[in-house]
Amino acid sequence: MRVCAGLPAWCLLSLLLTGCATSPPSDPKNICSIFREKGDWYEQASEAREEWGSPIPVMMAIMYQESRFKAKAKPPRKKIFGFIPGPRPSDAYGYSQAKKSTWKEYKRNAGRYGADRDDFDDAIDFIGWYNFQSHRRNGIPLSDTYRLYLAYHEGHGGYKRGSYRKKPWLGDVARKVQGRANAYQSQLVGCEESLKDRGWFFGWF
Repeated sequence: MRVCAGLPAWCLLSLLLTGCATSPPSDPKNICSIFREKGDWYEQASEAREEWGSPIPVMMAIMYQESRFKAKAKPPRKKIFGFIPGPRPSDAYGYSQAKKSTWKEYKRNAGRYGADRDDFDDAIDFIGWYNFQSHRRNGIPLSDTYRLYLAYHEGHGGYKRGSYRKKPWLGDVARKVQGRANAYQSQLVGCEESLKDRGWFFGWF
């Protein structure tokens, strides 16, 4: 705690808020609870919505499905002989479970060269960017959570080829994401004004 000498109260508060920022929300099924707990997430999600036109509930529902809001999430390892931990199926990582190659394309295309996959601000912006690409390349409406998730999972080329049609289970997952986005939308209607008016305090962290 030597780094806190002289400013113990501020240092302790900073450490506390930093820890809270990286841990998953305590109630991930309620978007109002998420944004009240995570001080700057609403503002960052709003900026992504403004930049890419993707609704906040859609982006947050995709993130919930991909990582359950875990900053350092990785795909589970495959099992060898049913019990020996094997390699991971991909290099997906972080809140958005973006792969390295796709993340590299995002940083170059969006001009966010310092973006990190385990940073919420960057990850929510990535999801907004990806949804915008799905809209631009495949004509998917930015409010169509079901098809946006199919494209998110399969990639733009895979979606265009209809690769999801060979994966009935993926349609079930996409419907769950759509249901989550609908629930988030209903919740957000009741709390968004209060989230806009919380004042300056949270903007410092």
